[in-house]
Amino acid sequence: MFLLCTIAASLLCFLLLKWMKRRRMCMDLKRLDGKTVLITGGNSGIGKETAVALAMRGARVVITCRDPERAEKAVREIKMRSHSLNVLHMHLDLANLRSIRDFCHKFLQTEKRLDILINNAGMPGVLDWTDDSFSMCFGVNHLGHFLLTNLLLGHLKECAPSRVITLTCSLYKYQKLDFQDLNYNLLPFFTYCRSKLANIYFTQELARLMEGKGVTAYSVHPGYIQSNWTCHYSILFQMLMKVVMLMFFVPCEVGAQTVIHCAVVDDVNQHSGGYFSDCRQSALQPFAKDPGIAKKLWEASERLVGLA
Repeated sequence: MFLLCTIAASLLCFLLLKWMKRRRMCMDLKRLDGKTVLITGGNSGIGKETAVALAMRGARVVITCRDPERAEKAVREIKMRSHSLNVLHMHLDLANLRSIRDFCHKFLQTEKRLDILINNAGMPGVLDWTDDSFSMCFGVNHLGHFLLTNLLLGHLKECAPSRVITLTCSLYKYQKLDFQDLNYNLLPFFTYCRSKLANIYFTQELARLMEGKGVTAYSVHPGYIQSNWTCHYSILFQMLMKVVMLMFFVPCEVGAQTVIHCAVVDDVNQHSGGYFSDCRQSALQPFAKDPGIAKKLWEASERLVGLA
């Protein structure tokens, strides 16, 4: 009897975990022949899985990475899995504004098109600073992608209809922005939450500014993913989180589905500025839909990165 109860309980836990990890898959088979896709941090995790999926659809895929060796290894894997040779990497350090400007200058000189920009790279909550003295989370997750997108907007408008997809996280709901201290860097978890909220406001204001210009924007919560973000922490924490991720988180291939959905599905065009999760538009907390705050953050970000 005890054995039967143990087996039943184990089966119930397995089914519960499987239900918790269920995710929708992007079923749209749209081709992207002749399109160019730029993916920041495309050398690992969701970025790499997205690169494989879009290269398989015929797109020219450019991934960015700080480490040339890791980038070259990723490009070889993406080419092999996608059966496409139209994949390359370019150096970019989102924690350095000069690196971003140099990258954009080179990209605009060498690439004739930009149809889909995927702001995928990100930093977890860490007590560290960028080369320009911004908190690492806010500097990379928001300001780096803010500057990158603005410097590439000309290409995006020329190739309209085009799309900007920025990865965020549902953890945004646990914090609000403090314009007296946007560079907040005391509690890593809250710093990360604020950067993800900034991604959402950025997407909304970008969609408003690009209305009627052929550029649409989407923020995406990919779910909780079995990625390598724990490499920034202690070995003990990495071991603990590996167990947690195996039990509750989804593989990167599954996590990439909503990003792919926003990159290829035509129906999302009518929801520019929207927040997507599990391959569909999702509701936001009321405070995350304030156009006044979105505009204020945009203007503050322009000043911080030197665009104003």
